[in-house]
Amino acid sequence: MKLLLHVSTAFVSGEKSGIIFEIPFKMGETLNDKNHLDIREEKRVTQERHRQLIVEKANEEAMSSAMTDLGIQRAKLHGWPNVYVFTKAMGEMLLLKRLRQDVSLVILRPTIIASTYKEPFPGWIEGVKTMDSFIAAYGKGMTSCFLAHPNKVLDIVSSP
Repeated sequence: MKLLLHVSTAFVSGEKSGIIFEIPFKMGETLNDKNHLDIREEKRVTQERHRQLIVEKANEEAMSSAMTDLGIQRAKLHGWPNVYVFTKAMGEMLLLKRLRQDVSLVILRPTIIASTYKEPFPGWIEGVKTMDSFIAAYGKGMTSCFLAHPNKVLDIVSSP
């Protein structure tokens, strides 16, 4: 393997306005610069909470809710707004640290990936998330337009 393309998200950089430079994260870096991010510690805290919930015989709904709450708490502790972008940032850090020196790494940070360009067929969407409900409503003829600011950019990527 000569090159690895990793698809991340633009939102790993946090909720900022203006020009945001595509600078890779250093291991342990946080968005709020208040703490050092120790990925092993995040894993330990998560596993410990999961074990605790098992001992408490938490049902599936309680387990899911508690783990979601913990994820949000940990993400916000380090400056990320949600678990998704927090884990994407940690993934980037791990890739940069562990990738062999002879393999080039490209990190793509799109805002929204709406659907596929080709495979398994053009326009295919797996599940309904973020922008997908608007696209599906338009495709079904349930809406004919989208309200938007005429001077703003709608940044959506279609994946191959």
